[in-house]
Amino acid sequence: MLRNTDTRYGWASIGLHWLIALLFIGQFGLGLVMVRIASQRIAFELIQLHKSFGFLLLGLVLVRIGWRLGNASPELPEEVGPMERRAAPAVHVLLYAVQLVVPLSGWVLVSVSVLEIPSMPFNLFVMPHLPLQVSDAAETFWIFGHKWLAYAGIALVVLHVLAALRHHFWLRDVVLVRMISPFFPTSARKPE
Repeated sequence: MLRNTDTRYGWASIGLHWLIALLFIGQFGLGLVMVRIASQRIAFELIQLHKSFGFLLLGLVLVRIGWRLGNASPELPEEVGPMERRAAPAVHVLLYAVQLVVPLSGWVLVSVSVLEIPSMPFNLFVMPHLPLQVSDAAETFWIFGHKWLAYAGIALVVLHVLAALRHHFWLRDVVLVRMISPFFPTSARKPE
């Protein structure tokens, strides 16, 4: 069960979902830590690691969007109300958008930085900077933008997690479990 069906997510969607979730949340934590480290050497290493995972995240999100566009999307359970049926796709689009925009804004940030430090994802190759004007003003703008886009992204992730937990523990439907394994039942669970 690699591909999605009308009722289930396949292993590819499930794997990409959890890998991107771990990377996105981990990147947020790493970003908070790296700007608070007193040692410049350690901060530099953490920033390089943050950039490496940022490029990896950007690539995986592009793969995930392509996979989503080329696969069926499981329908929401019948118990889900009309308002949530309209809200869920909008929140998913926002999640995809923020998962793209946050790493892209980081790439823009390093591209406009007056420090002009090369980005070497996992020390494998040099990632070229985007062809943008280098300036203090642009760097300041993108530091602010990258930071607040990340905060907005984490807020959306928290909303997404709370909605999944609501489905699992309160509504007792299959919305969460079908993102864990394609082999869980696809009918609603009975309250205990």
